[in-house]
Amino acid sequence: MPHLEAVNPSPTRADVWNISNAHCLAQYQILAEAEPDLLVRLLNLFALQFLTPEQVNVQRMDDLMSVDIVMGGLSWHRAQVIAEKLRNLISVCSVHLQNADSAWDAQAQAAG
Repeated sequence: MPHLEAVNPSPTRADVWNISNAHCLAQYQILAEAEPDLLVRLLNLFALQFLTPEQVNVQRMDDLMSVDIVMGGLSWHRAQVIAEKLRNLISVCSVHLQNADSAWDAQAQAAG
């Protein structure tokens, strides 16, 4: 029977999902084909992670739907991962992600 050998631990990489990471207010702007189950599929990606959007706006334009989702309490990395999952959904044409915190800060500075 072989002897047990000490294992040198490899350096740990940063835990990007850690709750202590800085959180942002992510705004997703989604353009997709207008289908009856579109909203359910989009919001399900958040629900599966026990996330509740702060704001959801939907507008239908003929055969397309424009969906804006504002979600707080996400690290920027996690927001980007969710954006990639949204892009991979069938019927989604485009997903634009921005940090709403920085956008609103810039607007406030411009107004002041």
